[in-house]
Amino acid sequence: MTDHSDTTESTEPGRRDFLGMVTTAGVAAGACACAVPFVQSLAPQDSASAHLPVDVDISKLAPGQQMTAVWQGKPVFILRRTPEDLKQLQDAALVADLRDPDSSVLQQPSYAKNWHRSLVPEYGVYVGVCTHLGCVPVYEAITGGDNKGRYNCPCHGSKFDLAGRVRKGVPAPYNLPVPPHVLVSPTQLRLGESPKGESFDFSSIVQI
Repeated sequence: MTDHSDTTESTEPGRRDFLGMVTTAGVAAGACACAVPFVQSLAPQDSASAHLPVDVDISKLAPGQQMTAVWQGKPVFILRRTPEDLKQLQDAALVADLRDPDSSVLQQPSYAKNWHRSLVPEYGVYVGVCTHLGCVPVYEAITGGDNKGRYNCPCHGSKFDLAGRVRKGVPAPYNLPVPPHVLVSPTQLRLGESPKGESFDFSSIVQI
């Protein structure tokens, strides 16, 4: 009777190595997919419905959490900022490290040209497309230590604060765009529409 134990023992490590390579390749492919620029999604939409306002239910959005909606084919970050987030946005050291702290460049409606770059301080609303080459930045909440809360672009290292303001010394030239938005109710945000008496043509911004 033939003893196959040596053959089994010799092939098992090879099989495990192969499976490990497949798993690693899958993880790497997934990471690359996350970093692909949203160039195609920024192409003009044929359907008129793509340009209609979008209502977003924010009733379950807890302080410190972010959700992503889609408006005009673009990812829109909706961040419910904590009191600590808002305090950090006004920190002198942070402001000194921003390229456009006062939102002088037209990247937002007039009603969002303030230190929190939104209609109300609690909710930050930004188009989640890096102004360098169109990748999608990653949200990092305040966790203490050196992490003061920010958005990091995984493609080329651009950094933005929790108001979407770009840091100095990074590839991105402008702050993240702020779309027209209005709070229809305390639990519902509408993208693509400005508050009563206000107007904003999103196509007039400097860069998306």
